[in-house]
Amino acid sequence: MFTAWTIGDIHGIGPEIILKSFQEIDHSSCRPLVLGSAEALRYYNRQLGLAVKIAEFKSYRDLVDAPEIPDDVLPLISVAEPVNPIKPGVVSSEAGHIAMKSIETAASLCLEGKSRAMVTAPVHKEAIANAGYANTGHTDFLAEFCNTPNPIMLFHDRTSLLTVALATVHVPLLTVPGLVRSMDLESFLLRLSRSLHTDFNIVSPRIAVLGLNPHASDGGVMGTEEETVLSPCINKLAEKECIEGPFPADGFFGAGMYCKYDAVVAMYHDQGLLPFKVLSFETGINVTTGLPIVRTSPDHGTGFDIAGLGKASSRSFTEAAVLAEQIADNREHKA
Repeated sequence: MFTAWTIGDIHGIGPEIILKSFQEIDHSSCRPLVLGSAEALRYYNRQLGLAVKIAEFKSYRDLVDAPEIPDDVLPLISVAEPVNPIKPGVVSSEAGHIAMKSIETAASLCLEGKSRAMVTAPVHKEAIANAGYANTGHTDFLAEFCNTPNPIMLFHDRTSLLTVALATVHVPLLTVPGLVRSMDLESFLLRLSRSLHTDFNIVSPRIAVLGLNPHASDGGVMGTEEETVLSPCINKLAEKECIEGPFPADGFFGAGMYCKYDAVVAMYHDQGLLPFKVLSFETGINVTTGLPIVRTSPDHGTGFDIAGLGKASSRSFTEAAVLAEQIADNREHKA
């Protein structure tokens, strides 16, 4: 069965890293199917001299009815094509529309059992907003599309063995304390533990929880969330789960304490993503857990500043593709 690779923003580095990753992966363990624009993929293939063989199809039915596709040929289903010239590095509502049509089509194939997983190339939020979409990011869009409330945004790196999950995601820092106080932290931690078990095949996941305040509040000197929210929840779950904390965030990563745990829960975006990107910039992967489908992506953006120049590294996308296959395998074995 194919794994859907979405093209991302066609004015960014998405098409380039897809083409490069296809040249790098082991085709015996991964059979990719690109959802996106045939014109855009051929443009970058030609522009960058990558010489990847591309087979275009108009629909999934056309793909199924076609003769067997050789392993060295990259199949693509055209979900939408640009009317205007492709302009690397330029924000475009047309590019945003193609990116979202690719994601929607890939998710549908996964839900229908026609694709075993999806790997998404980077999208541009402004371009998507200009195209008229309310949900401008993968996570929120897929949560609504799959009718799955509260999926978990998780970041994983096979090289450093660091995994970070975010308690709150893309929200203003001002709102974080209130969200932490009002969220169902117990449910969040249990769902995270279940995902680590199912998707990563970890029998008894070990989870560390970071404090919200500096120095984890120093016993209430700088905030009360550790005493009133985090510790009671952790102590309750620790009776049956391996969950520890809250830990002061400042020294946790520098001291290498993350190596003792299968996942680290950060209270807000930059608390978790800053150290993750320092330690795992080239190889980090974004995983959306809790969905009925498998979705991974590289942990970087559209790279408009280097789009079309042949400078983009495909390593993170390739890592995301490998992990998607592993998660799909793990889910199948546990089904």
